[in-house]
Amino acid sequence: EVQLVESGGGLVQPGGSLRLSCAASGFTFSNYDMSWVRQTPGKGLEWVSFINNGDGTISYADSAKGRFTISRDNAKNTLYLQTNSLKPEDTAVYYCTRNDLGSYDYWGQGTRVTVSS
Repeated sequence: EVQLVESGGGLVQPGGSLRLSCAASGFTFSNYDMSWVRQTPGKGLEWVSFINNGDGTISYADSAKGRFTISRDNAKNTLYLQTNSLKPEDTAVYYCTRNDLGSYDYWGQGTRVTVSS
């Protein structure tokens, strides 16, 4: 059974940082591209970042560029998102997703990030 379990969210002040993690199981993690997607009350679902399974290709939404860093540890079957210089508009539930044939075929339960003073 495919499982994606996010952790690392919480309440942080503007300008702070959080490291989100996604533990994957039930499939060969290293064979799949992965992404982070977030859901906010105002904007709905928003793609945040992508990492390729092979050549390390990485991409970010404009809102994340320069502040967020995606990475993966295939030996630990874990995906990460380092979030720095957080802003109130980054408040959202962050989901880790598996990418397959151009779609997000599995999602975790999400981890909530709240940026507020």
